[in-house]
Amino acid sequence: MTRKTSADFDPQVLIDFDAYVHGALSRRGFLAKIARYAGGALAAELILQQLSPQFAAAQQVADSDARITTQRTEFPSPDGNGTVKGYLVAPAKAEGKLPLVLVVHENRGLNPHIEDIARRLALEGFVAFAPDALAPLGGYPGDEDKARELFGKLDQAKTRTDFIAAAGALKTLPQGNGKLGVIGFCYGGGMSNVLATKVPELAAAVPFYGPAPNLEDVPAIRAPLLLHFADKDERVNATWPPYEAALKANGKSYTAHTYPGTQHGFNNDTTPRYDEAAARLAWSRSVAFLHERLA
Repeated sequence: MTRKTSADFDPQVLIDFDAYVHGALSRRGFLAKIARYAGGALAAELILQQLSPQFAAAQQVADSDARITTQRTEFPSPDGNGTVKGYLVAPAKAEGKLPLVLVVHENRGLNPHIEDIARRLALEGFVAFAPDALAPLGGYPGDEDKARELFGKLDQAKTRTDFIAAAGALKTLPQGNGKLGVIGFCYGGGMSNVLATKVPELAAAVPFYGPAPNLEDVPAIRAPLLLHFADKDERVNATWPPYEAALKANGKSYTAHTYPGTQHGFNNDTTPRYDEAAARLAWSRSVAFLHERLA
């Protein structure tokens, strides 16, 4: 079967799908809207199936890959309420201490795609730790709709505290060189921006299509930023001009790229919004930036 791309869908379908993914539309509401111009309910269900993640087909690095080591790990949450759990990946063979990267997922928790991202980073020579914000609610449930539903129930203040704690725990790992970066996607892009304002020892931040942090917190940023934006992403891109103005006003180091013709989520190769050329370029830029800043 030929893999669908964003060009195969009506632009309004992609807009409505983005609203569905980010909670502005329910599954029922999305299907009802699509059915009106897709030829009925069955056609709408097929479109949703085509737009939904295909994790196995997109996997690039297996958990069993002999070039890496993987483990599930956890540590106490700093507020004494449960634990912070996640997925730790490192190169199987390394000479000397390695740079450290915190990987922050989208708004569905630690799903198979983000685990694959962590493994890809390990093959690039990083120790990568991907926490699961859904851990206090039982962890990623294995279903994207259920994950989105659970995500809306999170205490976001606690979640931010847990990610800050995860960054601190990662920095202390004995195999690490003490240099810490963060990379995140969508929700994780926004969290990467937030962590840049909250973690002074952060040495690099790479937000993919993430909304801006509170602008009053921008003066606290110390880490250089490499920001990636999709061209057709009105929701997130609306936050960028005032964010950039604040970065400039406070003399912060940043580089921003917008990828022509791309949709929000263009790096996620499990869905048709994936843009291979843009994703490869953004990934190569990100890896080079992280190596430069975390060496």
